[in-house]
Amino acid sequence: MRPRREGLRAVVPSRRVPRPVAFWAAAVLLVLVLAASGVPSPLYRVYQEQFGFSAGVLATVFGIYAIALLAALLVVGALSDHVGRRPVIAAGMLLQVAAMVLFLLADGAGWLMAARVVQGLSVGALTGTLGAMLLDLQRRDRPLGPLLNAASPTVGLSLGAVGAGVLVEFVARPTVWVFGALTAAFALAAAAVLVLPETSPRLPGALASLRPQVHVPSTQRGPFLVALPAVVAMWSLGGLYLSLGPSLAADVFGIEDHLVGSLLILAMQGMGAVGSVTMWRVPAYTSMLSGCLVFAVGVTGTVASLLTGSVLLFFVGAVLSGFGFGSAFLGAMGTVTRGVAPGERAGLLSSIFVVGYLAFSLPAIAAGLVAGEVGLRPTAEVYGVVVIVLALVAVVGLLRRRRTERVSAAVEQAEPVAA
Repeated sequence: MRPRREGLRAVVPSRRVPRPVAFWAAAVLLVLVLAASGVPSPLYRVYQEQFGFSAGVLATVFGIYAIALLAALLVVGALSDHVGRRPVIAAGMLLQVAAMVLFLLADGAGWLMAARVVQGLSVGALTGTLGAMLLDLQRRDRPLGPLLNAASPTVGLSLGAVGAGVLVEFVARPTVWVFGALTAAFALAAAAVLVLPETSPRLPGALASLRPQVHVPSTQRGPFLVALPAVVAMWSLGGLYLSLGPSLAADVFGIEDHLVGSLLILAMQGMGAVGSVTMWRVPAYTSMLSGCLVFAVGVTGTVASLLTGSVLLFFVGAVLSGFGFGSAFLGAMGTVTRGVAPGERAGLLSSIFVVGYLAFSLPAIAAGLVAGEVGLRPTAEVYGVVVIVLALVAVVGLLRRRRTERVSAAVEQAEPVAA
């Protein structure tokens, strides 16, 4: 059978699983990858106690993962737009298997860093590729791709963190159980790629695409810049919670229970998923605007809890900021990806996640280093004020863009009348 032509691109028809099944399979794989990336967070304190390293080393172990992830996003983020989605997904799943084995063998901070580097490379390769596959496979009358791309990080990180926290509390050897199970899961996932359809036309320029770059199509640059401060604010707070959240709960509020520390992550990341699902039928502008405002209120509550020592306010702040995160990030995704061409989807999504993971890693690393000198409480207070300001900057930018669009629309409507 000859491939049908789309312009200069060839797409080979597939006899693999139906598109709706493939769509949800890609969503499950994306959540699995992101859940595995959240698993180490509740285990950091366990490793810290076992291996005796400082908060600065802990933040470095956390941050090196994000740096590796960023490198992968910059180098191979757009590769699947050229060689197809399936080869990149298969390679990424095999890297996940290697990372889980390294976690199983870990007996010091060096092993943990190696495991996180390999895991970061895999997540960087898979995030944009699986996200692009969701956009490829979504129904035109029910575009769920942006929703799942926005909700998957919070859903996955919540499942991973809480699952690991439960195992830490109730299982004698939690690291063996969790990483053994994930090794098997990723081996099965790599095999499952064989039955997924290829959804992307192959374009020339695969080698050129490996040059480190952030690719934002010219048509999407305006929306991208508007969404930028919101993405930075949301992911910066997420990085703080996942790296230092359990330590913050223990040192500031005296909550030593590992499971409760995991529930703090769930309070934010889980409500992020709720925010995405709740707002997915709302226009992107409304979702992003309301999400940024709720986020700012939630982080204000968190800062107030640190000043007053209120545990209740601490968790309420996490819930509100998490809901705002999910709503705002969904709106940002919808704003930036609207109307993007199929051959530019993986590159654009990778660019969004480059910004997200830079914000996720660098501020958290800095916070860990500063906390070693001045303490967690004042560090977290200043951190909170900065992300509140960024969220409000996003609100101002969004309102200005909305006003400009309305003025342009009014001028366009008036021109025919004047003529």
